[in-house]
Amino acid sequence: MPFQVVPWYKRKRVSQVQTDYACRHTRSVVQHRTERKSSSKSASQVQTQASEAMAEPAYTVPEFRQRTSEGTEEYQRVATNVSKGLNVIQEELHRMRMVTKAQVESLSIQREVKERMTKRADWLDEVPKMPDFVVALRPHTVWEKTPIKLFCTVQGTPRPVVKWYKGGVPVDPLSAPGRYKIENKYGVHGLIISRCVVSDTAEYSAVATNQHGTASSTATVTVKRPAGAGECCHLGLVPRLTELHPSKLEVSLLDHFPVSFGQEGGSISLMCGMVVVPDLPNVPPIAQWYRDDTLLKASKLLEMSVGGGAARLTLPHLAKDDEGLYTLRIFTKDGTAEHSAYLFVSDAAPTAPGAPGAPMSVKAYDVNSDYVLVAWKPPNAVDEAAITGYFVDRCDAGGDAWVQCNDAPVKVCRYPAHGLSVGRSYHFRVRAVNSAGISRPSRKSDKVTALDAAELERLQGVPSAPGQVAATRNTKSSVFVQWEAPTLPKNLIGYYIDGRVVGAKQWFPCNHKPFRHNRFVVHGLIPGESYVFRVQAVNAFGLGDESQESPPIAVEPALATPSAPFGITMLSSDGSSITLAWKRPKHCGGAKVSAYYIDRRDADAVAWKEVNQQAVTESVCTVDNLTAGTFYEFKVQAANMAGVGVASAPSTPMKCEAWTMEEPGPAYDLSFSEVRGHSLVLLWKAPVYSGASAVTGYFIDMAKRGSPEFRTLKQDAVSRRYLQVGGLEEGESYVFRVRAANSNGVGKASQLSEPVCARALPGTKEIAAGVDKETGDVFLSLEACEICEASKFVWSKNYEPMGACPRAAATARGRSSRLTFTNPDKDDLGEYSVVVTDTDGVSASHVLTEDALNAMLELSHAIRHPVIPLKHGLNYEILEKGHVRFWLQAVRLSPAVTYRFIVNDKEVASGEGHKISHDAATGIIQMTVDLFTRANEGTYTVQIHDGKAKTQSSLVLVGDVFKAALKEAEFQRKEHIRKQGPHFSEYLYFTVTDACTVTLACKVANVQKDTAFRWYKEEEEIVPETPPSVMSGACALPIALFSRKDQGVFKAVLSDTRGKDTSAFDVSGQVFDDIINAIAQIAGASASELVLQCTPEGIRLQCYMKYYTEEMKTVWKHKESKIASSEKMRIGGTAEMAWMQICDPSDKEKGHYSIQISDGVKTHTRTFDLSGQAYTDAHEEYLRLKAAAFAEKNRGRVVGGLPDVVTIMEEKSLSLTCTVWGEPTPEVTWFKNEQEVASNEHTKVTFDGGKFASLVINKVTPDDSGKYSINVRNKYGGEFVEITVSVYKHGEKIPEPKLGQPKSPTATPAPKTPAPASTPGSKSPTPSPRSPTPASSRGAKSPTPTRSMKSPTPPRK
Repeated sequence: MPFQVVPWYKRKRVSQVQTDYACRHTRSVVQHRTERKSSSKSASQVQTQASEAMAEPAYTVPEFRQRTSEGTEEYQRVATNVSKGLNVIQEELHRMRMVTKAQVESLSIQREVKERMTKRADWLDEVPKMPDFVVALRPHTVWEKTPIKLFCTVQGTPRPVVKWYKGGVPVDPLSAPGRYKIENKYGVHGLIISRCVVSDTAEYSAVATNQHGTASSTATVTVKRPAGAGECCHLGLVPRLTELHPSKLEVSLLDHFPVSFGQEGGSISLMCGMVVVPDLPNVPPIAQWYRDDTLLKASKLLEMSVGGGAARLTLPHLAKDDEGLYTLRIFTKDGTAEHSAYLFVSDAAPTAPGAPGAPMSVKAYDVNSDYVLVAWKPPNAVDEAAITGYFVDRCDAGGDAWVQCNDAPVKVCRYPAHGLSVGRSYHFRVRAVNSAGISRPSRKSDKVTALDAAELERLQGVPSAPGQVAATRNTKSSVFVQWEAPTLPKNLIGYYIDGRVVGAKQWFPCNHKPFRHNRFVVHGLIPGESYVFRVQAVNAFGLGDESQESPPIAVEPALATPSAPFGITMLSSDGSSITLAWKRPKHCGGAKVSAYYIDRRDADAVAWKEVNQQAVTESVCTVDNLTAGTFYEFKVQAANMAGVGVASAPSTPMKCEAWTMEEPGPAYDLSFSEVRGHSLVLLWKAPVYSGASAVTGYFIDMAKRGSPEFRTLKQDAVSRRYLQVGGLEEGESYVFRVRAANSNGVGKASQLSEPVCARALPGTKEIAAGVDKETGDVFLSLEACEICEASKFVWSKNYEPMGACPRAAATARGRSSRLTFTNPDKDDLGEYSVVVTDTDGVSASHVLTEDALNAMLELSHAIRHPVIPLKHGLNYEILEKGHVRFWLQAVRLSPAVTYRFIVNDKEVASGEGHKISHDAATGIIQMTVDLFTRANEGTYTVQIHDGKAKTQSSLVLVGDVFKAALKEAEFQRKEHIRKQGPHFSEYLYFTVTDACTVTLACKVANVQKDTAFRWYKEEEEIVPETPPSVMSGACALPIALFSRKDQGVFKAVLSDTRGKDTSAFDVSGQVFDDIINAIAQIAGASASELVLQCTPEGIRLQCYMKYYTEEMKTVWKHKESKIASSEKMRIGGTAEMAWMQICDPSDKEKGHYSIQISDGVKTHTRTFDLSGQAYTDAHEEYLRLKAAAFAEKNRGRVVGGLPDVVTIMEEKSLSLTCTVWGEPTPEVTWFKNEQEVASNEHTKVTFDGGKFASLVINKVTPDDSGKYSINVRNKYGGEFVEITVSVYKHGEKIPEPKLGQPKSPTATPAPKTPAPASTPGSKSPTPSPRSPTPASSRGAKSPTPTRSMKSPTPPRK
């Protein structure tokens, strides 16, 4: 029966056909060449039929199936022994089918390639182009004795010539007939090695050349030998191992060192694993290391080792000189094995921000007896300032003292170092200089000895700019860059390559050491990002001009066939068919996997049979026409536009028998999404076999990787086919399995998932919800951190693919995808997720809630129905002269804006009494009303149209609001009239000076010389000491020692012939409090620390400040408790200080005291600790002062009654009487001329009642004249009073009394009273108060005025 075959590449219709068809683009060519080496008649018939098939879209069963008579006889002969020839027949049928398919596909590919090449030939031939590898070579690892094909696709105009190299040696097919075959078909070049041996392990290169340049592509081929296999020794002799030379060993390089990155000053090791046969510890293989094709030798800076299955190169002290392409070359039995990778060395941290990097490759040339020419390579400068020169340092060999050779920087990369000593050895180093600073020193040069040398050879000029720069795809994170050499190289040293992300302004260096070749692989790029590149040439005189930028290129891997599928599992069987599922390839090869091909065989058979000729697009397939009870094995191959990939490993044998179990079959296709540090989402597909009833739920088990202990995540069955798993350990790997359940029980567990590591991809971003600012569309968007050309964004709702959903549309642009909702409403609520295919698991999710949707709908409505945004709505303000301005301000206005004012439903136009205008730059629209009266009460509205947007704003001016506006307008009109004469530009206000003087001040304007200014308080005029000066524009009234008595209404009156103005200021209430607070602020800041002062009444704490008044808010505290003024604690103050006195102190009053002065904003606190020794000393001083005061109060004294001078006539009686006081009663002694007077008949001394003392002299005589005195004393002290007595005879003139200087009574201290001393803790200069005991008046008998009695205790200093 005829059937139609449509190849898989015909259905895709992709445009990229120039790709790598190298590795297994068909699955039969290798088998055909290894199993059938000779051609046959059947093969010719197959090719004929294949040609006819390419001419017709449909074809019938080939004629080779309709056997000839000879073939029929042969078939009958074979059929007689079916059991022996069944395998041969199956193999023959399978081979023919595969050959036919391969020929058809090959012819179709060739025809399509030819058509496309013909279409492009017209313009490609006209554009000269250097060779470019569209599809580069790929590395391969194969088993020994298997064939291998290396393919690449090259473009160029004219068509380039491609040559093949193995380890740098040209491949010559004639040197080994049948082993190598070189092909070239339509730009696809191939090298086929028929039977690989271990010696074929090497690096193969394809070098394409035309007249415009050269390009190359390399790949490593590794040939492995199965375990236990070995070559036979036909002679049966055992070689003598002791004479084995290292070059006779078979060495295969396995683990290769990758592209590496280091930094100046650090260290790095390059290691390559290898398999050595035989592996002899005393005969290691010969290994050579090269840097940029220069053989390296072991030194302190290069440590090499070979052995233990590895070759290692260690660079302990990295410098930029170490950057380059490192190659390991191992000598083997069949030649050499090589591996190369680039080492990048970046600059160390600069000595100063912006300083240049260190120079490199410092060498000495033209060595002479007294000078040496030092040359070096300049560093790469991208963002740093231009290099202005270099400093060269030298050091004696063996020493570490560096001496700078040049005083000024040199601008070229060469310097003749003079002043050397003949025969002495030196090292040199170089430092670069720019405007930001000096770089770190370079690595020192090799040792140089000053001897005679040739003349200095000088070079002139820098190289020109390189030619065209081209970049091509290489790997997932690297790009292959190549360029044309400069036309004027001028002793070229190498090239610097710079890169830049498309759209960015910042360039970054791709290499830090000049690269000698004109092709370079840039590593470490962001997958999916687009870059451009430029190149600079460098020689000894510096950097040349930059080349033109390369065309933008996205970082994506070169196309390759997909890797093998894996994890084949059986989902169901009905006795005649088996449903299979498998896991998709881990690597898609840079293109979408579009097809799967399945082969099967009996478990006890060798030959495989093709299951499907038409491609299977999903990872599940039902294989029909099977025999019940037979075991089958299956394998799967994936295909993309690059070809068919390698086949999977054969599945375990599966028995074809009908499933009759009541439980459901296994779930399949376990996948992961949204993998984060502590969570992920597990998804799976429902079982194909549901059992005796429908599947009702699923149980999910989880275990750590390598652990046999699984735990069920949910005790109840999960009804949906996904589960959000949380509580994971970041960095830990987990495996999962799913068990489906129905009403009959729990079915078989699914195949274990692949291990997943709980770690988010670098740069992972979440889904963002937003509204388009232009269209108002509500959308969800994701910017992928990784993407490739074949990647697609797959959106799901509640983890069900949305597909072509009418409610939302998905679009993708670059690395971002957007899901736009058509008419969003409550039906769109749910959890949305997106997966980026062909990546390492880029995915995210977002829950769209009702609140978030409503907020976005409001924003969407605002965008779709634009409203002119207003900064300020319609408002009013009162201007000078009483004009009223109505205004609003929009965020922005165009020059074409239109608007109108409507007042009380009537439009108002600009005219008499109204001025309407706008300013588009500021967005202000305004209307000014010149005369605002009661008629203007009502509603004001402004309507604005600006393009499609519009808005309006209203203001209601009625009632109290209008009255307030009208009152303010009238006030402004009056103010305007007031200001026509002398007036106050600033009314009265107060200030407080630094000396705590309160000043009432005002400012005046429009004054003249005859303008009068007067101050009043409570209608009484105040005449200040300094008359006010109105012409200065300011007047002030100082109020010293401000207190409550200064409360009242102060007025300032300004007048002249033009008018009069008054300013009143009520200093009371809140104003008074504000003044006190202002004083307290200055006084509190100036307050001293508390000082201690002892008095006879107690201990006093004093705080000195600039000014103190009792109206200030001061609080005294003892141990954080507020102190109230009482008999025990007295609080008071003077203008200079505030004090608190502790009367009759005791131990209860010990502790911490503080005063708090509050100014309404800040509290000023001063403290004193009255405890310990301070309290002890103060208390002792208090007791001393108290005792002294008591003694002063109770000592003996003359209260009054004695005169200073007495004149008496002879024969008269003299009575000197006085009142004395003292407690206890004092003793009284009278003296005459300092001699005690004894009581007798002539002189009588009396002391009555302890109060009255008298001296009576009967019949005085002139002898009684003299100086008399009385001494009154008790135990507390006493007093000594003198009286002068003059006696004259009868008839004589009464003599004038000679008073002389009046003498004060002399106080006599008590014998045991201690002398007063100063208080130890006193810091105050203020004297102690005097005794409160008043001086008494003298008795009535004495005409002499009262004396002033002084305390015997001297005042304290």
